Amino acid sequence: MFYHDKRLQYPVVVNTPDPIFARMLQQAIGGVEGEIRVCMQYFFQAWGNRSPNPKYRDMLMHTATEEIGHIEMLANAVAMNLETAPTKLQEEGAADGIVGAVMGGGNARHTIEGMLHRHMLSTGMAAFPANSDGVPFDMSHIYASGNLAADMYCNVAAESTGRVLAVRLFNATQDAGMKDMLHFLIARDTMHQQQWLAVIEELGGAQGALPIPNSFPQEKEDQRHNYDFFDTGLQGSEAPEGRWTQGPSLDGKGQFSVFKNVPMGPVPNLGPARPDSGAESQQIA
Repeated sequence: MFYHDKRLQYPVVVNTPDPIFARMLQQAIGGVEGEIRVCMQYFFQAWGNRSPNPKYRDMLMHTATEEIGHIEMLANAVAMNLETAPTKLQEEGAADGIVGAVMGGGNARHTIEGMLHRHMLSTGMAAFPANSDGVPFDMSHIYASGNLAADMYCNVAAESTGRVLAVRLFNATQDAGMKDMLHFLIARDTMHQQQWLAVIEELGGAQGALPIPNSFPQEKEDQRHNYDFFDTGLQGSEAPEGRWTQGPSLDGKGQFSVFKNVPMGPVPNLGPARPDSGAESQQIA
């Protein structure tokens, strides 16, 4: 069950409406780095969470619900930035061949003018669940594996790319109101990165949670190569040295080493084709 408060989670103010920035904000709503992605990811992780301790499900539900508020803020920001778009488009439309092409059936989907026409014609100057190119969000970037540690690492990546996007949007606008909204969203991305890492720490950190799943007995995996860095360069080349090539593994259960990648299996031979496979006669024994 959800409850709604008509007040926004944080103030959204646009001092100078900018339809071009409205298009950019669409990426933060329906892009792969956007708020719909993390909102749905956290909800499905929560709804599928199985654990003797309900706190992880509860935590995910709280954060997923918070993200609904972020979508609401951004949707309002898009609408506010589009307030001057109709007049501007009408004034420029006669002299702009691209706008004329859109109205005449031409394809300008990936142009700024095409996007603004979608906002005008399809949504009445409102946001919609799509990225900055107008591609609808299709849920293909939602990761909910049922493994708590794996999901937390996915969440760190999601919040990291989301924060990168928010910082780029912050740098792209000169509007003080938009900067204020974004500086709040950037702060929340910082907290969420720390939050997911804190769960991993509770699970034992790298030593306790890794390798994922930690429920699989490591004695059943190939002990010869479970901490090898495979050097796939030509003979005579050297592997890039780093923390991953020598010393104890991060889980404390092995030692990093370099293995020159060489063929360990035979040349594959699938044998002749089946008589009923539709292959050429020369392929059939």
